[in-house]
Amino acid sequence: MSAALIEALRAALGDAHVLLPGDHDLSGFERDWRKRYVGRALAVVRPADTAQVAAVVTLAREHGVPLVPQGGNTGLVGGGVPDDSGTQLLLSLQRLNRVRQIDPSNLTMTVEAGCVLQTVQQAAREAGWLFPLSLAAEGSCTIGGNLATNAGGTQVLRYGNARELCLGLEVVTADGTVWDGLSGLRKDNTGYDLRDLFIGSEGTLGVITAATLKLHPLPRARMTALAACDTLRDAVTLLDLARSRCGAALTGFEVMNALSLGLVRKHFPQLPQPLGPRPWTVLLELSDSEGEEHARTQFEGLLEEALERGAIDDAAVAESLSQSQAMWHLRESIPLAQSEEGLNIKHDIALPVSRIPDFVERCDALLAVRFPGSRLVDFGHLGDGNLHYNLQAPEGVAAADFLREHETEVNAVVYDQVTAHGGSISAEHGIGQLKREELAQRKSPVAMQLMRQIKQALDPRGLLNPGRVV
Repeated sequence: MSAALIEALRAALGDAHVLLPGDHDLSGFERDWRKRYVGRALAVVRPADTAQVAAVVTLAREHGVPLVPQGGNTGLVGGGVPDDSGTQLLLSLQRLNRVRQIDPSNLTMTVEAGCVLQTVQQAAREAGWLFPLSLAAEGSCTIGGNLATNAGGTQVLRYGNARELCLGLEVVTADGTVWDGLSGLRKDNTGYDLRDLFIGSEGTLGVITAATLKLHPLPRARMTALAACDTLRDAVTLLDLARSRCGAALTGFEVMNALSLGLVRKHFPQLPQPLGPRPWTVLLELSDSEGEEHARTQFEGLLEEALERGAIDDAAVAESLSQSQAMWHLRESIPLAQSEEGLNIKHDIALPVSRIPDFVERCDALLAVRFPGSRLVDFGHLGDGNLHYNLQAPEGVAAADFLREHETEVNAVVYDQVTAHGGSISAEHGIGQLKREELAQRKSPVAMQLMRQIKQALDPRGLLNPGRVV
């Protein structure tokens, strides 16, 4: 059966785009970004357009072969790599990389799923507009993967997740048909919202091949600052002040604890940290539509009031684009510093902003008792309630051993507190295979049943990204 399928795939795509193990090094497709999951693909196929994707899906269905869609392979939950059975076909979408259209009057652009996020940003900027989705992997992640996982990033506070930035999709369904839903309409009240169904489904319901995205005006000025806070409650007070004073102009509000920036200082000592070690550091940014003078006045007024109220005790305002980029580079270097430090137990969680200080205080205390010496690397998008709450092994303890021995127990402590504080176990990374069992335990039975019914209806043979999400 495999030989017949491979022959049919070669006829559909060309020999050069059907990569077989043994003939090619497939490790870049078979190993996830965190190097946590390593699988074996039956083959890697690289279609060039939507028609070829549909041909691949049709052939896989006819031969009963599971299919794993993959974009830039930058996911963090093992959702885009094959298992180790050697029976799953890996569908790489990287050749679907055209910007099909930019419609300035409608403020939309239509791009293919394999477009790298940074390429989409640049194409929008060259046309005089802003596509605001931004995250650390933007130089390699693809827009199809961003939508399949409903990616978040650093500007969700102002512009929303990937879901809020998408108006329409083109999708190859599980039976190989193509749904052309590339509408640029902001109002279309004609039945079920199929777009929202496929966004965030992690390739389990269909294969996203293109998307129509929202564009926004480029800001006339941006102001960036670092502010030092004694407590996380002070950081929330600063957020409240920023929202009330700046409204929609507040586009970024990131928080970083002392250990997270300490790891950056340790592994990337060349990166400037103008405030020095503090319990909590906030990175905030305003995007102003009027101009630099207006932005600076608004920004300085905010920081002065925060100082008067005791919410912050120091601040550093970027005086140039390079200083602003350096501040963001600090924030974006935290995951890299953690990687240099060794494997860690990651938690991508969402909580009501008002409950985050209580959650951190309670969870920190529980973990300190259960795992003495463990180090909490706590950072993330405080403005939208998304924390990356990660546990690093104690100094001198082998990181891999600590993760293997304690991950299940650590997760139980953290997720119990997430649930108790009204949160979610996945904010922006998705479920994949990493959190599949956890989801089944913590999602309501009614919700899980509805999700399984949707999966059964759209993929009755279970061939699309099996073993992920549900």
